[in-house]
Amino acid sequence: MILDRTLTLQDFVRVVRGGEPTSLSPQARERVRAARAVIERIVDGQEAVYGVNTGFGKFATVSVDRTQLAQLQHNLIVSHAIGVGAPLPGEVVRGMLLLRAQSLALGHSGVREEVVELLLALLNAHAHPVIPAQGSVGASGDLAPLAHLALTLLGLGELDYGGQVRPATEVLSELGLAPLELQAKEGLALINGTQLMGSLLALSVLDARTLLGTANLAAAMTVEGMRGSHQPFRDDVVRLRPHPGALQVAAELRAHLTGSAIAPSHALCGRVQDAYSLRAVPQVHGAAADVIAHAERVLAVEFASVTDNPLIFPESSEVISGGNFHGQPLALTADALTVAVAELASISERRCEQLLNPALSGLPGFLTPQGGLNSGLMIAQYTAAALVSENKVLAHPASVDSIPTSANQEDHVSMGAHACRKLRQVLENSAVVVAVELLCAAQSLEFQPLQPGAGVGGAYRFVRTLSAPLDHDRYYKPELDLLTQAVRRGEVLAAAQAPVPVQPSVP
Repeated sequence: MILDRTLTLQDFVRVVRGGEPTSLSPQARERVRAARAVIERIVDGQEAVYGVNTGFGKFATVSVDRTQLAQLQHNLIVSHAIGVGAPLPGEVVRGMLLLRAQSLALGHSGVREEVVELLLALLNAHAHPVIPAQGSVGASGDLAPLAHLALTLLGLGELDYGGQVRPATEVLSELGLAPLELQAKEGLALINGTQLMGSLLALSVLDARTLLGTANLAAAMTVEGMRGSHQPFRDDVVRLRPHPGALQVAAELRAHLTGSAIAPSHALCGRVQDAYSLRAVPQVHGAAADVIAHAERVLAVEFASVTDNPLIFPESSEVISGGNFHGQPLALTADALTVAVAELASISERRCEQLLNPALSGLPGFLTPQGGLNSGLMIAQYTAAALVSENKVLAHPASVDSIPTSANQEDHVSMGAHACRKLRQVLENSAVVVAVELLCAAQSLEFQPLQPGAGVGGAYRFVRTLSAPLDHDRYYKPELDLLTQAVRRGEVLAAAQAPVPVQPSVP
């Protein structure tokens, strides 16, 4: 992929998860050179410019001698690399490398080409800086995490390369790459930005899309297991309240239920209405779909943004301090998406209860043929309930919090990194809950002699490649683990859409 002005979510996933090599376009190189020329003129002149020849934050009024400008940038990186906690996953770091390079390539940051090239060289080599997860308040962006990223460009810190964590200087040497000696403005340009938040949010949006589609499928399977009505999913019904997400979800449900022999067999069964967790799937899941779509729009803007400070305008040679680094747009979006994902899990757990409770389903209690001697899927619902309750705690918005930093210079912060990290955990929890529903729904179909809808049938067959029918109690936690991994990878959804049964990939 060639980095230029635009970067789509599809580009992001091809590079970050697909490993597609990335390089700078000629146009991006020209923009980077033009912005760098402005910085060089400032260095040669007498004007005081924040972050170029002054200190940082509360030290913005302290002038720095020209002979110390390189040391100023070096000091900035080593002093700010003070994050803590477990290292970020490799794919999150890859996203940070790509997004930082993309922002710098827009030509308003003032770095040399070599800086962007080294970021891309690490990305292409799959040499990932070891970055602690905690330490960002989302104020001047993700200062501490990005400082750990920048540290490796200097030959300091550690890189995860080939599955081994080693000193950065060793890995750079092995790759034939020379460490940088940062010049004026470059350290600040590397760490002022929203790239941790952006990477986490982008990966979360991709995973939320997969989870939503799988939750729609699980809901359709539960409708079949409960002998529920398909009428609430009719297009003419949903179009009377035509939120885009509801229309999308209803269409997916209809596709999964196409060809069902179960629903027609209960046309005169006397049941007037199904529970909300079945009947209102287009409205509840659809609301989550609309939040995901909003998050995609926010990312489209963020991917085309310059998020450091100060900003360089080569045409006018102006250098302007602003607030583009502030994480609030991403923080609010991540909090909203966290709530949406938590709701997908919440309603999924309620559908599990519909299936397992004999007073609601008319099926054997906990879907076991010999209740009493066997407990069936009883405790699977407990696990889902525990995770849903944990999600409720995690769904408290991080973005309503703020704590001043830098001697009150940075007096309102976004907590965007917190919001995005919580979102990742809620996604992990919710995938398990949806996997539990798939187990329960597949088991409910063992008591249905008629053919379910096409998509439901495909999903059922896939589930059964990982988990046999539960005719007696057994240790099935490993089966749930395999199914959860398949949910996260989108394999269950692919099976529902495939014309022939799809075999699961080997973990």
